[in-house]
Amino acid sequence: MAQLKVFSGSSNRPLAQAICDQLNVPLGNAIISRQESGEIHISYEESLRNHDIFIVQAMSHPVNEHLVELLVMIDAAKRASAKTINIVIPYYGYARQERKSKPREPISAKMVADILTTVGASRIITIDLHADAIQGFFDITVDHLTALDIIINYLREKNITNPVVVSPDAGRATVAEKLAGLINCPFAIMIKNRPAHNKSEITHIIGEVNGMTPIIIEDLIDTGSTIVNVVEALHKKGANDAFICATHGLFSDNAVKKLDHPYIKEVIITDSILLDEEHSDKFVVLSVAPLISQAIDIITRGGSIATLFKS
Repeated sequence: MAQLKVFSGSSNRPLAQAICDQLNVPLGNAIISRQESGEIHISYEESLRNHDIFIVQAMSHPVNEHLVELLVMIDAAKRASAKTINIVIPYYGYARQERKSKPREPISAKMVADILTTVGASRIITIDLHADAIQGFFDITVDHLTALDIIINYLREKNITNPVVVSPDAGRATVAEKLAGLINCPFAIMIKNRPAHNKSEITHIIGEVNGMTPIIIEDLIDTGSTIVNVVEALHKKGANDAFICATHGLFSDNAVKKLDHPYIKEVIITDSILLDEEHSDKFVVLSVAPLISQAIDIITRGGSIATLFKS
């Protein structure tokens, strides 16, 4: 581990520190500053030559600032003769733009992959991509981790009465079915319409939810509007208060307040994105630091990433 160094961007320094604590290594010293013009400046205050560098940076709000900051950190590490530059992106931004849904639209997830590779990234470590196919956008190694095991362990400890796993749309049905099988309960699917970006309407519910406790599984929560629509539709069908599970809590606009909803029992997320300190007691944050630190240890020493996936 002597050749390993971990640095943090400004998006989620507490997670980077927690990863270092797990690895028993100090967090690297990098000074990140802004010039008067707004340009980002990076200065590594220690030698990187012939070291395996891991940079922790979530592409959370403000996503463009954090992306450019990450690119500048990669470039600085490359010019400092780092042996490998491994990028830990707990939340991969632009992942919802992974395909064209209508003419003259970009595939921004592919663009970001191209930029990271061109600038000098050697490897990407990320968690629960919005679409698994994004791994194929890279020409470098991608270690795609999942927080599903962490969430499952928490749910098992809760001993939820009469649970039913609910997929908020058809796209998450596979994950919902897997989760339902692992905690031994039925699952249901919501059919929704999207009249515009960040807007949705529930049209049908497939499955029995009356008198049951919904466990709604998502990869991310953005504005919270979809979740609120889902829990209200479930309540109308006779469901109990719901448990909301998601790996990434973006919580744009007033989502945190919106999710402090009478029909929501708990909002279970991970620390892949730094959560604002002002939130209700309904929010439960599970740490992905042990998962990422184990992945870094395997990458550095050798072994199989697959050993991290119990589910």
